[in-house]
Amino acid sequence: QVQLVESGGGLVQAGGSLRLSCAASGNIFSIVPRAWYRQAPGKQLELVAVVGRGGITKYADSVKGRFTVARDNAKNTVSLQMNSLKPEDTGVYYCAGAAPLLDPLAVGENWADYWGQGTQVTVSS
Repeated sequence: QVQLVESGGGLVQAGGSLRLSCAASGNIFSIVPRAWYRQAPGKQLELVAVVGRGGITKYADSVKGRFTVARDNAKNTVSLQMNSLKPEDTGVYYCAGAAPLLDPLAVGENWADYWGQGTQVTVSS
């Protein structure tokens, strides 16, 4: 069974940094992890950052200039470097992926077929 597995969450003070990583397990090249979403307490799931097939990236306005999403094509992983963290960044972060030929930037919403189990990020003030 193929699945996405996240790592790297934790507790950090405001202004600090964390790095999240996501990899496919099982038949690792049947899913391409491309994006990070988050869900804050009492709020809806929101897109944080995504990498399209051409390497183009897209970020939520609230994280631009602070977060960096990147893919490692050789390892088939996606990472999220989070700097200058704020308390409002607190939430459960989910990795999302789809089949190799799908470009999330072309599809728009509801593109992801696979999700990780989530990793908690808590930023204290």
